[in-house]
Amino acid sequence: MKHNSILPFFAAVLLGVTSCSTSSKLVTLKPLPGYNNAAVVYDKQVSFINLPVELSVADIQTQTNKYLNGLIYEDNVLEDDNLMLKVWKQAPIIVSEQNGKLQMQLPLKIWTRIKYGVEKFGISAYDTRDLNLNGTIKLNSVAGLSNWKITTKTQIEDIVWNESPSISVMGKNMPITYLINPALIVFKSRLAKIMDDAIAQSLDIKPYVLDALEQVSKPVEVNPEYKTWFAIQPVELYATKAIVANKKITVNMGMKSYMETSIGSKPTLSFDKSKLVLKSVEKMPNEFNANVAGFITYENAAAMVRKNFAGQKFESGKRSVTVKDINLWGKDGKLIVELAMEGTINGDFYLSGIPKYDAVTKEIFLDEVDFVLDSKSKLLKAGDWLVHGIILKKMEQSCRFSIADQLNEGQKTMATYLTNYQPVKGVKVNGAMTELAPNKIVLTPNAIITMVVAKGKVAISIDGLE
Repeated sequence: MKHNSILPFFAAVLLGVTSCSTSSKLVTLKPLPGYNNAAVVYDKQVSFINLPVELSVADIQTQTNKYLNGLIYEDNVLEDDNLMLKVWKQAPIIVSEQNGKLQMQLPLKIWTRIKYGVEKFGISAYDTRDLNLNGTIKLNSVAGLSNWKITTKTQIEDIVWNESPSISVMGKNMPITYLINPALIVFKSRLAKIMDDAIAQSLDIKPYVLDALEQVSKPVEVNPEYKTWFAIQPVELYATKAIVANKKITVNMGMKSYMETSIGSKPTLSFDKSKLVLKSVEKMPNEFNANVAGFITYENAAAMVRKNFAGQKFESGKRSVTVKDINLWGKDGKLIVELAMEGTINGDFYLSGIPKYDAVTKEIFLDEVDFVLDSKSKLLKAGDWLVHGIILKKMEQSCRFSIADQLNEGQKTMATYLTNYQPVKGVKVNGAMTELAPNKIVLTPNAIITMVVAKGKVAISIDGLE
């Protein structure tokens, strides 16, 4: 009887040992998702942006004519030079561009009172005569920039009279150029300053630049699905010089700014006009850095990883497992890979690794891959062939997936803001991305987000005055 009662016990033990060595069912603890930065992700890059401010010659002409009207010069003292003078702008000023300078024609109406006569043998014989003259003064100006204002250094080139200045004495016309010219020497210098002041006052670019930057700096939601925003915060402004060419004045400015990509809410960057200072420099960098965000859901990533594992049998001697299903999620900055395995060992097991970006293949792969603590402990009890052998390395190689499509979409989105993007009338943004450099990977509850720094050149042109 004792012999018969012991047999079932040994049979049960033998069956248990056989099942452990061929097909064990292990139950492991599932790591719960955990996201340290679930609320908001910010990534800020420093960039230098070209900021050419273009003013057409037509705009300069319009603004100067608005500012300079009516009586522009007056001399009411006769005794000092025998001449009184009043000068009006008679018709619109014509402004053109030639050989890197502004050329101006100023039609004038001049009223003058001339004291003339002779003094001989102690006897003076003087008379006065009022004259009305018409003429055009030709000027040229070298343009510059100072304290936000277009500055000019103007010189009088010539005065063209519609009629030669003369008076009638005893029925004969007598030229009086010799009387007018001394007064005009003083008048020329004063008129040059009048023109310089008019241009400086009418061409203050500060409000146009700051208003344009305020519009450009407004955050833009580039991906509503993942609540992704992009914003620019100007920090410093630079200016080199003003160039007159191609019927316009171009002020070569530059801007140091922060470019921020945020996920979860609007960027924290803000625009403060009062803190921007214009600095004069000889040369400035113009490379921009901006984050291109590539988004991929855990479900889509898992689907690609499943294809990597499809048809693979991981073997060690007579032992083998096949991965039947895969799921992914994040936990404390690491990517968790759930493996549903069948074979010598059955059950759900969990790998973890640090997600990294391969810039060559545009793939996310896992570094420092290992089974999580509980899964590793259970597998070690069943044998270390799966934990320490080449099989784990092979599994690690299959835990990668491409985000090329997602990055291309991110680049296309960014490109829309670099190709004639016009946030407000008269302001255009143009540029090109020349290089993509990996930055970091962020695991959020909804998606795996790859931040890639796009390098390139960008210019914000400001054109037109009203």
